Amino acid sequence: MKINKRPRSPYPPFVGDIMLYIKKLFRENKGFMAFMFGMLLFRSAIADWYVVPSGSMYPTLVIGDHVLANRLAYDVKLPFTDVILKHNADPQRGDIVTFTSPADGLRLVKRLVAVPGDLVEMRDERLTINGVPLTYESASTNVPLTPHYDGQQLVYKEDLLGKTHSIIQMPQRYAIRSFGPVKVPEGQYMMLGDNRDFSKDSRYIGFVKRELITGQVSRVLYSLDEDNYYLPRMSRLGSSL
Repeated sequence: MKINKRPRSPYPPFVGDIMLYIKKLFRENKGFMAFMFGMLLFRSAIADWYVVPSGSMYPTLVIGDHVLANRLAYDVKLPFTDVILKHNADPQRGDIVTFTSPADGLRLVKRLVAVPGDLVEMRDERLTINGVPLTYESASTNVPLTPHYDGQQLVYKEDLLGKTHSIIQMPQRYAIRSFGPVKVPEGQYMMLGDNRDFSKDSRYIGFVKRELITGQVSRVLYSLDEDNYYLPRMSRLGSSL
C-alpha cells in the first residue's frame, strides 16, 4: 500500500507551522488584504485625511477637525516615499499644507507664508515680505478661540499679500515674535501656524523642503467636539478653508 508522506518542511517545526498559518490566513483573506493595500496606496499617493490634534492652527482649524489633504495638488510622488516624479503646481502663499517636520519627522499642518526667494521679516509678530508690510486689522472674537487657555487671545485679520485669513496672538505666552530679515532658500518654504504664539513652525524647525510637503488642505470633512461628548460640529461639516 502506497503511503503519501507530507513533504518535509525546510523550517523547524514551530516555524513551519507559523508559515503554514500565514499562508492560510493570506489565502482566506486576500480580498481584504488587497483592499487594505489599496487604501494605503491611495492615502500615500492621492489623498489623505487627518485629525487635527492641537491648537496650532486656531481659529482656522480646531481640535477635532477631520481634514482632507490633496496629495496631488503640487507633485506626483512615488508611493510611500518623498521622491517627486512630476510637478503639478507650485505651492502658493496662503496655502494650508501638510508636511513632514524636518526636525522630528512628525506630520504637521500649517499655513505657507513665504516661497523660495522671498525676503521675510517679523517684528512684534507683524510680517514684512519682500519689503511690503502686511496689514493687520482687529477682528471679531466670534471665532473659535484656543480651549483651556486662560490668558488673553487677540484675533486679527492678516492680509498675506492678497489672501486674508484670521490669526490669534497670545501676548502673555512666550514665543518668537521677531526675526530676520531672512531669505527663503531655493526649493524651500516658510510655514507659520495661524495661532502664532501656540505653534511649532518655521521659527523653531526651520524652512521646509518641497519634497517634505505632502498635500494641500482646503476643506474640513467633519469635526467632533471632544469637550461635548464628541458630538459633531454641524457648522464645520464640509466647510471650505
